Amino acid sequence: MANIEFSNLAKSFGSAKILKDINLEIASGEFLVLVGPSGCGKSTLLRTLAGLETLDSGTIKVGGKVINNVEPQDRDLAMVFQSYALYPHMTVEENMGFGLKLQKISASEIAKRVKEIAELLQISHLLERRPKELSGGQRQRVALGRALARKTPVILFDEPLSNLDAHLRTQMRVEIKRLHENSKSTMIYVTHDQMEATTMGDRIAVLKDGVIEQVGTPTDIYHRPKNMFIASFIGSPEMNFIEGNTVRRLPWPEAQKADQVLGVRPESFKFNTGDLSPQELALGDYTVELSENLGGQQMLHGLLDGQSVRIITDSMDKFSKGQKVPVKIDLTKAHLFDKKTGQNQRL
Repeated sequence: MANIEFSNLAKSFGSAKILKDINLEIASGEFLVLVGPSGCGKSTLLRTLAGLETLDSGTIKVGGKVINNVEPQDRDLAMVFQSYALYPHMTVEENMGFGLKLQKISASEIAKRVKEIAELLQISHLLERRPKELSGGQRQRVALGRALARKTPVILFDEPLSNLDAHLRTQMRVEIKRLHENSKSTMIYVTHDQMEATTMGDRIAVLKDGVIEQVGTPTDIYHRPKNMFIASFIGSPEMNFIEGNTVRRLPWPEAQKADQVLGVRPESFKFNTGDLSPQELALGDYTVELSENLGGQQMLHGLLDGQSVRIITDSMDKFSKGQKVPVKIDLTKAHLFDKKTGQNQRL
């Protein structure tokens, strides 16, 4: 079993508190993504698990065993770094088998594992090359293969795709997810990219300023954000926040309080072309200022009640600058936030 438990973790660098009372449980075989802006503590949390950073307080358990004082090389986990960390003087085959060699595994078993993983990652034809002869995507596959070859119960990823171009990132996301589904390893993946988080994770833990703000499935995080930070960080483009008279028209008692903010995803607006259903609310006229073509969709930039609002709609719909269009929302997909606390009032 490779279930992982973080209990009351705290970590500081000088006067800067990086992790603040972190509590999190990760199930055996789960793919958990740690996501958040730069400096939120996600990589530090991963490095404490790997043994590369010591804790100020708290405990880490793997499979029910406390590993706080276990040396990094004895923690039975593998790590894939952003920088690939390949040995330049070694071939691909030697890089992938080096960790196994240090474990005193037989040469025949090393050769067998490297061959299996190379075939899985489609890099068998690269085994005799050195890192300088490889593309960025190929180097990342080698780094991934080195981790997989160790067959550890836990594999850690520290922003492994950030150095790749957009096409390769998409390809590698799919490959890593497929590898997880075909393995029994527990995987923890650190990224600042919310697209990676929502497409790869079984669950997501969203961090901000050393605190876990919310943990849940990608669907839960997207549709039921606990606060305005999560609503704006998860989703591209981010959620629209609307204040003022529009909020007071909402049929919710909480909406009549001061400092309330309506939150609506860009794709949740509809054009008001007919009768309203019981769960719909007309918001008035939307003034189109600009349209961006996204392929099958377009993103409109405009004003609603004098406030900037983005709406995603079909790219075949035609709009002109200055055009006024009546819009409505489905109240079941709308959110109400307290501006002072940032908390979602409708959960």
